[in-house]
Amino acid sequence: MISYEQLAYIVLKVNTQSLGTQTMKVAFLGTGLMGLPMAQRLLAAHVPLIAFNRTPEKLEPLKAAGAEIAAKPHQAISAADCVILMLTNAAAIYHVLLSDRSSRTVAGRTIIQMGTITPAESKEIRDAVVAAGGEYIEAPVLGSIPEAKAGELLIMVGAQSQQYHRNLNLLKNLGPEPVLVGEVGTASALKLALNQLIASLTSAFALSLGFAQRHDVDVDVFMQILRESALYAPTFDKKLQRMLDDNYANPNFPTKHLVKDTDFFIEEAKAVGLNTRSIEGVRKVLAIAMKMSFANQDYSSLFAAIKAGDH
Repeated sequence: MISYEQLAYIVLKVNTQSLGTQTMKVAFLGTGLMGLPMAQRLLAAHVPLIAFNRTPEKLEPLKAAGAEIAAKPHQAISAADCVILMLTNAAAIYHVLLSDRSSRTVAGRTIIQMGTITPAESKEIRDAVVAAGGEYIEAPVLGSIPEAKAGELLIMVGAQSQQYHRNLNLLKNLGPEPVLVGEVGTASALKLALNQLIASLTSAFALSLGFAQRHDVDVDVFMQILRESALYAPTFDKKLQRMLDDNYANPNFPTKHLVKDTDFFIEEAKAVGLNTRSIEGVRKVLAIAMKMSFANQDYSSLFAAIKAGDH
């Protein structure tokens, strides 16, 4: 027999969740370069938070800011109403979220996957979460550490409409206008399409910059003309000084992560019958940057690979 107090708690929980208030407790799994500032944003918005990372030292800033810390992922999941994933890849998601012990705690919880994985992987994880009794949406983000710190990430949501609206207020702590793209898989696809542009635009700019320099064109003149043209993209100025200084330290987005996402894109684009030769050329340049020990440096290090010539 359910007590009046238990019934009142259930009604309150349902009402607050349906209204999108911040009373629900969030488990944040994955507090790396992007996950840490995102989790800090939630704490700053007074969202109750419990965090887990496979490298415990990365949790210290969150602990200092008032987050609960879980020693095991299943402890974080079982203590929360909603679980945000900001993990490296699908393999990490299966390990952290869908291992035998963790999967038993998924029932009744909303899983929000915010990392970069393929559409096929996202759908498979959704099916596993639903089979375990949970709810799954994808919400990958565009932006780097500065945008994560400022709560200005561009958030793309793959979900049913009612799921999107239920989680909208929570997501607005991380980005001002989360966009419903479509069903699960569509947001993952859009994220890969945009990350392909990161690789291709940066590579194209680096090649033109290197070409201009080799022909003694003043960089300021090159940039002046470029900025006044329809060819300009803001990312060019964001990466220009790094390239000129050959300084790729303290990355917002390391080369190895762009390599991973580029591989994802090529695989998925081939699967739908697209010609991928242009991005495959960029992938070869990224491979050279990796061999030059820039794996953990900023992806604009592909400029160094371009300057190195064909080897």
